[in-house]
Amino acid sequence: MPGMTRPVGSDAAGAFAVARKVMAGFRPPTPKQRPAIDYTVPASPGEPLLEARGPSLGGEIAAARAAMRRGECTARQLVEAALAVVASRDHELGAFAELTAEAAREEADRCDRERAAGLDGGPLHGIPLTVKDMLHVAGVPTRCGSSSYQELPRHDAIAVAKVRAAGAVLLGKTTTHEFALGVTTPQARNPHDLERLPGGSSGGSAIAVATGMGLVSLGTDTRASVRVPAALCGVVGFKPTYGHISTGGVVPLSWTMDHVGVLARTVADAALVADVCRTAGAPASPAAGAVVGGLRVGVCEAAFDSADPGVHAGALAAIEQLAALGLAVVRSSRPSRTDLDLASAAGLIISRCEAATFHRSLGGDPSSYWDEVADQLEAAASVAATDYLEAQRCRSVLAHELLAAFRDFDVLAMPTTLVPAPPANDFARYLTLLARNVIPWSLLGFPALTLPVGGVGGGPEKLPTGLQLVAPPGHDPLVIAVASALEQASAA
Repeated sequence: MPGMTRPVGSDAAGAFAVARKVMAGFRPPTPKQRPAIDYTVPASPGEPLLEARGPSLGGEIAAARAAMRRGECTARQLVEAALAVVASRDHELGAFAELTAEAAREEADRCDRERAAGLDGGPLHGIPLTVKDMLHVAGVPTRCGSSSYQELPRHDAIAVAKVRAAGAVLLGKTTTHEFALGVTTPQARNPHDLERLPGGSSGGSAIAVATGMGLVSLGTDTRASVRVPAALCGVVGFKPTYGHISTGGVVPLSWTMDHVGVLARTVADAALVADVCRTAGAPASPAAGAVVGGLRVGVCEAAFDSADPGVHAGALAAIEQLAALGLAVVRSSRPSRTDLDLASAAGLIISRCEAATFHRSLGGDPSSYWDEVADQLEAAASVAATDYLEAQRCRSVLAHELLAAFRDFDVLAMPTTLVPAPPANDFARYLTLLARNVIPWSLLGFPALTLPVGGVGGGPEKLPTGLQLVAPPGHDPLVIAVASALEQASAA
């Protein structure tokens, strides 16, 4: 049963050994290269013009709101439908850390009364939503997936406050890899195969969205934590440009790498909720449905190295669909395999050193943490300050070099993960493997989105695979436009 036992096993020491070896080979272009201590994304050129194609595409949120306006359903019915799935499946999946069913029913009833009185409570009015247990919800315990931590916040995280102000109905908090320090969420299970992992660290959020335990979920993404579980569970995962959604009220993993992201059933839904949450940057949701013909898609060749054949085939088939839609498909040598390895190494060192600093100030007992988490923090505590700063210098170099590569294309495409959902009894082996293609974009703060593009396996239910689309910082509408065009073409 998910969540019943403490996950045992760790490959953290090996991952750090590899990271240190990779970083030992890094040389900055000049000895005067500054480290990215207070990281900001590099400035990008002006946004390419996206031609509108009538009203922006709507997703399941828009459909649910329209049904409520027509009187075909109520917010209370949407909530009860989601809670029915929780009651029937969560005992085997482990999506929820805290279910707030009665509060959700009361909130849904209030939304229905407002609607009956002719009031519109916002773009998410009456929509059932979940929140990863790294974001504070006033009056609901924050445990970060750990038996060693509990906080009862008085205030919502900024992103939570924004979705609530937009009318969302909170169903509860979803499970996470302990302290978000991993990519597997081994205490939970993949809804497509109960013997496999959902991915992480926003694993519970991905499960909830994939099964109908709410229409959308807020997650966090520091190395991979929105996009990996979204890809493995077959939903959309969107990580906006670094800083576009405030991390205020989020328990930190890494101060300079943490993002808040969105998991949803459709690209339009993910963009809408990200826009509701944003505190900076231009809105992305109007780009859903924009004309994309003529845009250039760079295919990252190195990101296909060692990919499972089914994952490889699914990504290529999706890229061929983009070509059929009139996008120019070009090969890209960047990021190279060296770039990917450097990003993985620097991202592990930066994020875990910052995590170790936070956990030292917490004064918790590492012996009560999961093996994998304790080993990461122990390894990070032994990293020299010079090595941390070197990783931050590497980050600055990669950011500007990869931004320059976008002169040759508008959006970059690649498989989100190299493999489909791994077996649950082998979670420790995947700490860096699952994150390889996604960590550069959290490290560098570029907007990135994964959407389902196929399946692997010959059983009754195939394991989902994802295609990741990346754009330069601040060009979030580009990934939304291309992803929504691909989604529409795939559904046709």
